[in-house]
Amino acid sequence: MTFQIRHSLTQCSLAFLALLATAFATLAQQGWVPTKISSATGDLNTVFFLDSKRGWVGGDNGFLGRTDDGGRTWVRQNMGTTDAINDIYFRDKEDGFLIAGNTIFVTRDNGTLWSESRRFLPSEFDGATVELYSVRFSSKKKGWVVGSVSKRDRVIDSILVYTDNEGETWQRQRAPTRSELIHIDFDDDRRGWIVGAEGTSMNTVGGGLTWNQQTSGTTVTLFHTEFRNDKKGWAVGERGTILRTTDGGNTWTPVTAGIRSTLLSVEFVNDDEGWAVGRAGTILRSDDAGASWVQQEATVKNNLYALHFNKKIGWAVGGNGIILRYER
Repeated sequence: MTFQIRHSLTQCSLAFLALLATAFATLAQQGWVPTKISSATGDLNTVFFLDSKRGWVGGDNGFLGRTDDGGRTWVRQNMGTTDAINDIYFRDKEDGFLIAGNTIFVTRDNGTLWSESRRFLPSEFDGATVELYSVRFSSKKKGWVVGSVSKRDRVIDSILVYTDNEGETWQRQRAPTRSELIHIDFDDDRRGWIVGAEGTSMNTVGGGLTWNQQTSGTTVTLFHTEFRNDKKGWAVGERGTILRTTDGGNTWTPVTAGIRSTLLSVEFVNDDEGWAVGRAGTILRSDDAGASWVQQEATVKNNLYALHFNKKIGWAVGGNGIILRYER
C-alpha cells in the first residue's frame, strides 16, 4: 500500500470520526426543543413544574402562564400586577408562592387563584424600593424570601424575610450583609444557603434562626445556588463563574468551564448530572458532580434566566418569551 493511499484512508477515517462525533453531538442536543409563548410580552424569568403536566412560567409585566398539558399550550393568569415575576415555588401540590416586584403572592388551590400575601411599601423603608427575587420553604410552615432595598437605582441594603405560619404573615430578619441577596435554597428544615452580589454566600444550620457569612472566594455576583444534601452544593454567577463545595459551603472551589458568559441558574437532577444556563443561550452539562462542565451547542441565542427539572423533563426560560423543553 503506497503512502498516498494510506494517507487518503487516514483522512477518510478522520473525516468519518469527525462526522460521527458531530452526529452524536447533534443527537445529544435534540432534547432541547425551543418554543415561544406568544402571549408573553417580555422576558420569562422563572419556571416551576409540579409534575409532567402542570407548570407555570413567570416574566416581565406581571406575566404568569399556566399549562396543564406538559407545555403544549399555555393560558395566561391575571395577577393584577405589572411588576416582573421573579420566582415561583410550590411547597406542595396546593400551596404555592410567587414573587413579583415588592410583593409576595400565595395560592392555596393549586394555582387557580393567587392573592397578595405581603407587599413591602417604600414608606416602610424610608422611601426606598424593595425588590424580591427568590422564595423557598424549609418545611410546611417556615419559608424565606430574599431581595434588595434600593434608592435611586442604587442598592443600599439587603432584605431577608420569613414566615413561620405558612405564609400568612411575614417578618423581616436582619442579614449579616447589606449586599443584594438573589437566591435561596434549603436542603432540609435546618440547613439553607443564600447567594448574591459581591460574591455573597451565607448559610444557616439552625433552621434560619441565624445566618452566617461564608467565604466564596469571589467578588462577582452569584445568581443561583443548588444543594443536593448538607455537603454538596454549587453556585453560578457572572463571567462564567462556577463554584463547587463538598463541605456545606465552608469552602468553595472554582471550576473552569472555558466560558465567559454570565450563568444565571444551576440544577442537579441526581448526584452526578447537572445543568447550568445563562446569557446568550449558554447551556452547560456536567456528568461528574460538577467537577467539569461541557458547553452544549446553543439552540437559541436568547438569555436563559431559569432552569427547572421535574424527573425526566427539564425546562429553561428566557428572553422574549422563549421556553426550552428537554427530555432526559
